[in-house]
Amino acid sequence: MTRQQLLPGVYLTYLPSEKFKTSILSAQMVVPLRRETAALSALLVNVLSRGTSHCPDMAALNRRLDLLYGAQLDPTVRKKGENQVFGFTASCVEDRFLPAGERLLEPMADLLGDLFCRPATRNGRLDWDFVSSERDNLADLIRGDINDKEIYASLRLLEEMCAGEPYGVRRMGSAGDVEKISLQRLDRYYREVLARARLELFYCGSARLERVRGALERAFAAMPRQGEIPLFPVLRREAPETPRVVVEEMDVGQGKLCVGFRAASGDAPAMRLVNAMFGGVVSSRLFTQVREKLSLCYYADSVYHLRKGIVTVSAGIDAEHYQRTLDEILRQLDAIASGEWEDWELESAQNILRSNLRSMTDSARAMEDFCVGQAAVGGVQTPEDIARELEGVTRERIMAAARSVRPDTIYFLRGRGERL
Repeated sequence: MTRQQLLPGVYLTYLPSEKFKTSILSAQMVVPLRRETAALSALLVNVLSRGTSHCPDMAALNRRLDLLYGAQLDPTVRKKGENQVFGFTASCVEDRFLPAGERLLEPMADLLGDLFCRPATRNGRLDWDFVSSERDNLADLIRGDINDKEIYASLRLLEEMCAGEPYGVRRMGSAGDVEKISLQRLDRYYREVLARARLELFYCGSARLERVRGALERAFAAMPRQGEIPLFPVLRREAPETPRVVVEEMDVGQGKLCVGFRAASGDAPAMRLVNAMFGGVVSSRLFTQVREKLSLCYYADSVYHLRKGIVTVSAGIDAEHYQRTLDEILRQLDAIASGEWEDWELESAQNILRSNLRSMTDSARAMEDFCVGQAAVGGVQTPEDIARELEGVTRERIMAAARSVRPDTIYFLRGRGERL
């Protein structure tokens, strides 16, 4: 894997591979995650996806993709650390499977360049019809988060736990913020990010680096560069002495208990394993003890937010089991910190994490997400590097890392009128 700077503020991550029948080409803007601009970024990429100067509407754009042997083009909006990543990921058939002499890399690169540098416009600005319709679609999509209460509760935990921090901002902003966006404001934002946002390009396929670099340099040559918007460094905070408790009521049949922890440990390999043993894999304590043995919840798992240094737990419970489930979640973390676990638990966690890391390299799209995420937060590791780090983690390191994990915020979504 190679990473190079192509133009000022424009970087290419090149991953050569002949194992896939399709190649992946991605172009992603990276900007600080702010409440004032999160919705603008999400709306902008959807508007840009509607057409280019050469393909001025979706019908023309789809015809162009059909001519490129059914190539696919997907707009993306992601949160990576304290920053927001938005752009396009394209996939197309590898040249070696095409009729002799035909190539897809260059026209796909040109199409990505056109989407950013030569979008469909009207009177010199972004097309108002596109902006208006995509604004309504995005607001509806964001409001739809509430329909999946598990996702909604996890989002609300992060909003409460990281209030005042970039990480507490939703990746697409709020529906209310989307609805306030005017054509003039979006057009100004487009021109600002085009000139100043970092652009991360990614390629996975069998083409040689020189060819990929040449195609992308030509495709994005028209992009004006006027400095670079500084990205947010990772902001870490200590957990309070007493965890904050937030209770919300809705018409739900199943309560959603979410707990946010802050980890002071900088030992990332040990923390990966702490989280896996705690609730990150099927052999974890939240699954085997809290769910299976004690039957306190319908589901229970945990996620380690590496760059942010936090662990979040999500569980579906009956309201009457709130306190007992919360106590048991905390007890299982204490058990890991005090070494009250068997060797097989660590071995199982290591094996599952290594397997997940190996399987990542079997998917070009998974590698694109991994590499873009690494680039957005300044990481330089590969999945193989992470897997190797897991090998030497000792019991003592795991216990020390677990002892640094302290509860910060407890969020509970319960049915109306239910008592704890």
